Formats: sequence, C-alpha cells, structure tokens
Amino acid sequence: MPADSTTPRKIGTRIVRGALLVLSAWVVLTVGCVAVMRWIDPFTSAFIVRDRFMAWRQDDKAFQVRRHWVELRNISPTLRLAVIASEDQKFLEHHGFDIASINEALEDQERGRRTRGASTITQQVAKNLFLWPGQSWIRKGVEAYFTMLIEAFWPKRRILEIYLNIAEFGRGIYGADAAARLYFKKTAAQLSYDDAALLAAVLPSPKRFNAAVPSLYVRSRQHWIVGQMRGLGGAGYVRGVE
Repeated sequence: MPADSTTPRKIGTRIVRGALLVLSAWVVLTVGCVAVMRWIDPFTSAFIVRDRFMAWRQDDKAFQVRRHWVELRNISPTLRLAVIASEDQKFLEHHGFDIASINEALEDQERGRRTRGASTITQQVAKNLFLWPGQSWIRKGVEAYFTMLIEAFWPKRRILEIYLNIAEFGRGIYGADAAARLYFKKTAAQLSYDDAALLAAVLPSPKRFNAAVPSLYVRSRQHWIVGQMRGLGGAGYVRGVE
C-alpha cells in the first residue's frame, strides 16, 4: 500500500506559504491604499462605517452623517492651531509617535494614576480611518503600522487635512466644516479663536461633550486651549502647513 505523500512537513510548508501570501497581499493593499490617499480624499472612514452600522443595528432612524470635505486652505488657521495645541503639540516635529508622552503615560499607569492621552494626530488618523475600536495589543500594533505608513507617504499638511475632515465633533458630525456650520453657522474658514478652541475641546470625547451646550469642564478646557494656542505663537505657527 503506497505511503501517504502528504506528510506533516508538506502541510506545514503549505500553511507557511499561504500565510506569507496573505501577509504579502495585505501589505501591498495597505501600502497602496495609504499611498493613493496622498492625493485622493477618502470617501469614508472606519469610524463612520461603524457608526452607520450601529445606528442601523439599533434601528436609529434619526441618525444621519453630516460631513462636508474641504481642503486645508479652506480651514481656518485657528482651528489647525487649536487641534495641535489640544491634541499634539509636537505634531510638526515628530514622525508619528510622541515618545516622551508615551513614556509619561506608561509611568502614570505603573503608579496607578489616571493615564493621560499619548496618541498623536497621525495615530488618530490611522485609528479613525482604518481601524476598529478597542485596546488590544493586536490593534495597537496595526495602528502603529498604519501610523508609520502615513508618516512615510503623506506630508504633514495632508495628515492635518485628513484629520480635520474625518475627526468626530459630535454624534454623526464629522469634519471641521460640518461642525462649524452646525454649531456656529459659519464655514470652517471663518472660525474665530474661541470657536476653534471650543471644537478642539470636545475632541477627546465628542459623544460625551457638546459644543452646542458646553459644560463647565468643556469651557475650562476651551480657555486652556486658547492659552496654549497663544503660547505656541498664534495662527502664524501653522501658516506653513499649507
């Protein structure tokens, strides 16, 4: 009776080859997708898809997506400055990761303190555009991978442009122009210092904080952001990010 030709070694080889093929295809797909988005605006984001799905699942007929893409030149320098002052003051200097902030967050965690946010604007773009919610190590690894790709293929102005067009400013409200029109009856190009700081103040938790009816905490955060904006040198600080 002939011996079975399919040995465990051959099966293992096929599994490895299959895994390498899948990995190679995934790398080509993700690199190509990020590279193309240097010039082509994303038509949606992972977080928008998630919110649409959750609304459909909950039969929430009142939910609607408000989103209007605008180029960076049509977004007020005050809002560009406000999100940098609020979310990532080393945005123009780092290459995707703020190592000092990450170390501080890890130290706070080890000492049992409340962990501060350490995500850069680039990391937030990677998360909002491509990923699912969660805190697993696998997800963090994929986020780091996309962060490196984004920094490799996009200039800072493009990263900031996409961030300001996909960031969530409230339930169903995505992007600076949709938020400016809803909350202030202005375009994104017309936002004042206070307007921009108020929008930036809700970014850490846009479903919990409300720019239309700001709490005392949101107002205090708004005032802090205005101070940080002035400390960075005002709107001239981001004029070069065009």
